[in-house]
Amino acid sequence: MKGRRIYNRISVLREERDLSRKDLAEKIGVNFQTVGYLEREEYNPSLDLAFRISEVFGLPVEMIFSIEPLPLLSQELLNQQKRRGE
Repeated sequence: MKGRRIYNRISVLREERDLSRKDLAEKIGVNFQTVGYLEREEYNPSLDLAFRISEVFGLPVEMIFSIEPLPLLSQELLNQQKRRGE
């Protein structure tokens, strides 16, 4: 069975936090090239790796990874505000 494509926001989150691929790789315990493969969506993370990435960014896994293309973070925040009636 062919795996599904997993979309992610790793590069955006990494850039927001001024982390290099090497910095993130050290924090999650992988080679910096693996971070590149993840960012280009050439490699799907294991569940454990997805949780480690989530912990580094302090965000729920579903805000970083999705099986559908992810909207821009600014759009997602706006949608959340609308749902709360702000």
